[in-house]
Amino acid sequence: MLEPDVEVIPLPDVAERLGLPVTRVHQLIRDGHLMALRRDKILSVPDVFLAGDAVVKGLGGTITLLRDNGFSEDEILRWLFTTDDSLPGTPIDALRGDRGREVKRRAQAMGF
Repeated sequence: MLEPDVEVIPLPDVAERLGLPVTRVHQLIRDGHLMALRRDKILSVPDVFLAGDAVVKGLGGTITLLRDNGFSEDEILRWLFTTDDSLPGTPIDALRGDRGREVKRRAQAMGF
């Protein structure tokens, strides 16, 4: 799934950082605004999915677009963290750099 060096945050810490109850973080995950994975049996979110006290802009739309194109959770996570020379960098880095439009274009192209 993800490389072990990708820093993750347990859901209670994500909730604290976002200023939300942990149940709301679960809802964000269910609604596709955020993704979580299990590491050492603890449900966690990659740290790079958060920017300060908010979810990275454009992440939810990108997740939805990829899901609608038939990608599994594992495939979406892998894609977000795989280097793309045309961006440059990874899609999650591009989203963090406010280049969401470019990321979504690439995600749409993968669905065709």
